[in-house]
Amino acid sequence: MVTQTSVPGDTRSLGQLVSDLSEQAGRLVRAEIDLAKAELAEKAKQAGIGGGLLIAAGFLAFYGVGAAIATAIIGLSNAVAPWLAALIITVAIFLVVGLLALVGVRRLKRGMPPTPEHAMENVQQDVAAVKEGLH
Repeated sequence: MVTQTSVPGDTRSLGQLVSDLSEQAGRLVRAEIDLAKAELAEKAKQAGIGGGLLIAAGFLAFYGVGAAIATAIIGLSNAVAPWLAALIITVAIFLVVGLLALVGVRRLKRGMPPTPEHAMENVQQDVAAVKEGLH
């Protein structure tokens, strides 16, 4: 964002040019820091959601094991319809566990690694532009 405060052909002193450069560099640094903060916040949010979904999957898996044990007990003791009902519930719980785990892993990967990639690219472009402008 370059603003021209003088008319074409107007000569500016070295002090004015240095002052403008300092002001613009400060604005650029602040903008890059804000971008990095926003990017890190988004990645942390994604990692948090993924972690929460994985915890939910583990919690349901715990009850799924309990249901599987109950299914085996009922199946061995009766060998009639009650074990089939327990088996259906067990399968349903594990389907939910699998779905939660899949979504959780995807969300966790979306937030990793927690580095501000876009901000780093912008800083590199800015440094390259400044170097090119000095030559």
